[in-house]
Amino acid sequence: MVIASCLPMSISMVHVLTDAAGGDDPLAVINAAAGNMIGVFLSPVLILGYVGVTGDTQVTDVFCDLTLKVLLPVVVGQIVQKTMPKAIALFNKYKEYVKKAQENALVCIVYTVFCKTLTKDAVSSFGEIFLMIAFLFLFLISVMMTAWFTMRLLFRDCCLGNPVN
Repeated sequence: MVIASCLPMSISMVHVLTDAAGGDDPLAVINAAAGNMIGVFLSPVLILGYVGVTGDTQVTDVFCDLTLKVLLPVVVGQIVQKTMPKAIALFNKYKEYVKKAQENALVCIVYTVFCKTLTKDAVSSFGEIFLMIAFLFLFLISVMMTAWFTMRLLFRDCCLGNPVN
């Protein structure tokens, strides 16, 4: 929970929540993008500070790795988008296939990270991991049930199908 509280929100979640609330969508997306860029540097500091663990890492190696994996693809994509109109037309023609390829690539990345995590000498055993998953599932169910009952009590007329005008 501590780690999740230190991470910035995803841009898609910000878009959905802002749209549902009737807010300024472009401004929310810019805010989320800026938060994600700041979060790359701030999240590790917050997590280490909250958990109380010190870390020893080479900052230059981390910046080089982030530049190659995050910044370089963004810059190349922007250059291609601004200078190659045929590439944009090709992308628009096969947009559905590109979207499926992106989703499959994301699934592959998540699966690879999951497998690497479980094959390393982990601090937690499989039993502890599944116990944590079960606890989080039960916690989520209890929070959802509490929210449902609270909404049922507080907004009784709306829940019965008789909206108040």
